[in-house]
Amino acid sequence: MPYLADDKRYEKMIYNRTGNSGLLLPAISLGLWHNFGGADSFENGRAMLQKAFDLGITHFDLANNYGPPPGSAEEMFGKMMKTDFKPYRDEMIVSSKAGYRMWEGPYGDWASKKYMVASLDQSLQRMGLDYVDIYYSHRPDPHTPLEETMGALDQIVREGKALYVGISSYSAEETADASAILHRLGTPLLIHQPNYSMFNRWIENGLQEVLEKNGTGSIAFGPLAQGLLTNKYLGGIPADSRAARSGTFLQEEQVSASAVEKVQKLNEIAEKREQSLPQMALAWVLRGNVTSALIGASRVSQIEENVKALNNLEFSEDELKEIDTILQ
Repeated sequence: MPYLADDKRYEKMIYNRTGNSGLLLPAISLGLWHNFGGADSFENGRAMLQKAFDLGITHFDLANNYGPPPGSAEEMFGKMMKTDFKPYRDEMIVSSKAGYRMWEGPYGDWASKKYMVASLDQSLQRMGLDYVDIYYSHRPDPHTPLEETMGALDQIVREGKALYVGISSYSAEETADASAILHRLGTPLLIHQPNYSMFNRWIENGLQEVLEKNGTGSIAFGPLAQGLLTNKYLGGIPADSRAARSGTFLQEEQVSASAVEKVQKLNEIAEKREQSLPQMALAWVLRGNVTSALIGASRVSQIEENVKALNNLEFSEDELKEIDTILQ
């Protein structure tokens, strides 16, 4: 059966303006970092993407190295564009990034113009797209002049390979400099993608002010702290959890007795708000000037639960003070 999107999908989502631009992003976006690669079930990934779009999630966030193996998440998304999403391309925001090692040799890593341009060409081919809506510099490159990286992003927009550009994990100072360069070139910095959650609040020490001053939006990745801000760790570390496995996810030492105690206290607040802990954590991230919260998922039910965070985005002064006290 051909996929037909839910005709009420836009009634189920909140859309926020991205900085000073004309672009609206869904308050909840879906990232394809893991669980959508060649090592994963295509049908499960397909079901999650379909459900996300049916719930009004129009933004799908990828990168050249997402998988595993690297590149396979974009290939999977490319199949979805061909079989399911082709009629809806103009209703979607598709983003990709380059900045981490993707191929061997001196030109497959960091953020030189050579790498940024070549990587996007490969990403477009894998996804079967003529352009991406947003293209990011995935991380700052200490070896390449910032002017070169931003110049590559400007060139990519002028060539029609991306509509907008963004950066990820840049400091407040680096973001201000990048924004100034792009402004001079005539390609505004649309968005910044930082790691931001109740347990990682670094953007509150200057970055948010820089973004607001420059009219730049933000999309928070890791809003659930790699799963720590879910019900999974309320009793410690379960055997099937990310923290129980080695790799790039949550590490066992991050699930300390102190962290578990904080999670338990936060969960008590969430219950009073008639929310699950992850729903409250997403609402908390969105409480300020954050445009969108970027979630990951391994099954359809997680997406459905996370979107319900939008049912209660308001916090009282007392709730915010109590949360701050717990986190301190």
